[in-house]
Amino acid sequence: MVGTAHPTLSTRYQLLIMYGSLISPQQDWNSQIDRVKQRFDREYKQEAFELPAEVEAMPIFREWIGHNLAAKITSPFWELAGFKKNHRCLDIGCGVSFLIYNWREWETYFYGQEVSSVARSALNSRGSQLNSKLFKGVQSGAAHQLQYDNDTFDRAIATGFSCYYPLEYWKLVLQEVKRVLKPDGIFVFDAIDPTTEIAENWAILETYLGAEVFLSPLAEFNDLVKQVGGKVTATKSGQLFQMYRVSF
Repeated sequence: MVGTAHPTLSTRYQLLIMYGSLISPQQDWNSQIDRVKQRFDREYKQEAFELPAEVEAMPIFREWIGHNLAAKITSPFWELAGFKKNHRCLDIGCGVSFLIYNWREWETYFYGQEVSSVARSALNSRGSQLNSKLFKGVQSGAAHQLQYDNDTFDRAIATGFSCYYPLEYWKLVLQEVKRVLKPDGIFVFDAIDPTTEIAENWAILETYLGAEVFLSPLAEFNDLVKQVGGKVTATKSGQLFQMYRVSF
């Protein structure tokens, strides 16, 4: 059963949290950012991961290796973003988003920022070929240091990576997004719901893939949005992540 963690692995995961394998809020963010970068660079390059046998025996690993997991856990950000023609959208942690989602249908200008050099190179080399009007390039950088001017974007999205950082880091991200959004802009992000059936097993898998996961209660994300002057205007639950639509 996917939702049932192997007892030994679950114990190991808790020990990693208790004894400091996971980054603490006082540490330099660069070490955690670099781990996330390396984890996704390896996946985009289709490099093999060496995992313990008990991890490979987990049903969720078999879904991941069979390329069946992503479709279940990907957040449909467009359902909350409300894209309009000629909107400027910043996709933070974009991966290869422009190559796989319907930006042409939305007629929305795409700007990206990404830590993975492999994903960034792929997008910058192929994005303009796919649609030179809508694709505006991908900058190198982490989510808490956006490489764009104030009041630039109508929309911003950030899905699939808040779980790799503690809430203290995500507060910095929210503040940066608020800076680059226009006054009437909308931000859509997702956060892992630790109460879902697969949350702990997915966290265990990701930790062994190289990017540790923080299972923060969703209520803490709601509080964080309020702390930075934002308002949650809509949510949407998925099998692993919950999406938030936020205005500032």
